[in-house]
Amino acid sequence: MHQTLRTPPAVAALALAVFFFSTASGQVTKVGTTAATFLSIPVGARALGMGGAFVGVANDASAMYWNPAGIAPLVKTEALFSHADWIADIGFNYGGIVIPLHEFGTIGLNFTSMSMDDMERTTEDQPEGTGEMFSAGSLAVGVCYARSLTEWFSIGANIKYINEHIWNSTASGFAIDLGTLFQTPFDGLKFGAGISNFGQKLQMSGSDLSVLKDISPNNGNNPNVPAALTTDAFDIPLVLRIGFAYEPIVNEDEHLTLAVDAAHPNDNSESLNLGGEFTVLNELLALRAGYKALGALDSEEKYTLGGGVRYEFTPGMIAHVDYAYEQFGRLQSVHKFAITLQY
Repeated sequence: MHQTLRTPPAVAALALAVFFFSTASGQVTKVGTTAATFLSIPVGARALGMGGAFVGVANDASAMYWNPAGIAPLVKTEALFSHADWIADIGFNYGGIVIPLHEFGTIGLNFTSMSMDDMERTTEDQPEGTGEMFSAGSLAVGVCYARSLTEWFSIGANIKYINEHIWNSTASGFAIDLGTLFQTPFDGLKFGAGISNFGQKLQMSGSDLSVLKDISPNNGNNPNVPAALTTDAFDIPLVLRIGFAYEPIVNEDEHLTLAVDAAHPNDNSESLNLGGEFTVLNELLALRAGYKALGALDSEEKYTLGGGVRYEFTPGMIAHVDYAYEQFGRLQSVHKFAITLQY
């Protein structure tokens, strides 16, 4: 059996990146200080199975989240849907479609949603519940465009609208994700970089913040003056990522990809994601493993495992079904499923 072995300089570059970024972890975090934290939840079972080390890989529809430049080289229309039963019985979904326009670039549409069961309202006077139910959830909808400027360099952007609601109050705004993908001169080594969630602060508003207030309790009788409470405006989870992907084995029967990402978020310390993917029988079967948030001070995320199968319905129409498991420390483990259609 013939197999292609990639050049040693690529291995050296990948090892250097791991060493450099593993020494950069900070000591102070700001966990819990941002709004729209659902934007930090990784999407796609394939990427999660690889430990979230996907910025330098970025070669399917989930690239709109990880690195928008990654959709530029795609040659087929691709649709993806992913679902996860997240911690605390939270439902998390991601969907997207990518359409190549050939010499005009590639466009994509995507959405991210987080939902939970209705909850009973409580007050100071009724801490056991009032009998009134309320809902909460989050949504982001994006439009993505990417283009290959040369055979080895691509750029991309994803512009999205973000909305969060709880009971009768909402917060909304816009943000942009930017990414680049570079095929290095070293055979089999790719480099990706991107910034996600660069945008407006979010501030809650709505009828829940309307109150009746006695503005001068010691002067006169005015106990029911309409007033409005205000909340602080919070940043969204801005993150800078850079990543390397290295393919030491590539042939029709086997394909091995190793990847490392370094992340610098605005609400946590720097960290590394490490992962790998091994496919056999012309990508019919895939096995994946990874380690998330290496170096992060306030993270329960740890090991990930995953796998997938590929099935060709008709010539040119292919389905991928993927699964990923994530160990979440003291919290419940996460299971994520995804299906991708290429045609």
